[in-house]
Amino acid sequence: MMTSIKDDDLPTPGLRERKRQETLRRITDAGICLFIDKGIDATTLDEIAAMAGISRRTFFHYFKSKDDILLSLQSGMGEMIAERVRQADETASPIDAIRASVIAVCAEVPADDMVAIDRLMRSSPAVQARKQASYVAHERTLFAALRARWPDPAREMALRLVAMLAIGAIRLATEAMGQEDERRSLIELLNAAFAALTYELSGPRIDERTSALPG
Repeated sequence: MMTSIKDDDLPTPGLRERKRQETLRRITDAGICLFIDKGIDATTLDEIAAMAGISRRTFFHYFKSKDDILLSLQSGMGEMIAERVRQADETASPIDAIRASVIAVCAEVPADDMVAIDRLMRSSPAVQARKQASYVAHERTLFAALRARWPDPAREMALRLVAMLAIGAIRLATEAMGQEDERRSLIELLNAAFAALTYELSGPRIDERTSALPG
């Protein structure tokens, strides 16, 4: 006799999503582990699937290629920063809100992991090219969040620049972190980048203003 399946016997949406996230994490962890150990090109999809405890077919339910494993690690960065911008203090300026948001999000990633992931990305021209392209999408996401907080149309150009500068600060800090003689952490580098930006935006230095005076 065939046993009927009741609705109560089916996994709940919450349980299905948790299982999906667990599998996604296993695939990502397996991929990163193998990439660090063997390199991206030398790692096969079959090896990633075997380490993650899944089939090759299941792998493609989560990623289109092994490159996507690396790219997925930063795919949500723009939205995470944008969410913090939307929650920023009402008295904060756009540049202060974006600075605090960028540093808060980047602080959540262990420094050693950030260095390892960045080196892996730079080791693959294909991944690096797609990573650079993703920065444009992050800029758009940040601009949309800034514009929602400061909707004055007259500020749109300035807000777009703030979004571009924020992503630029992340790019410069990440690149600097990968240099062998660099001893500062990503957060220190980000603070330095934003401090330099704020310094330049504050206008001419006192000595420059003095030298520009007649006589």
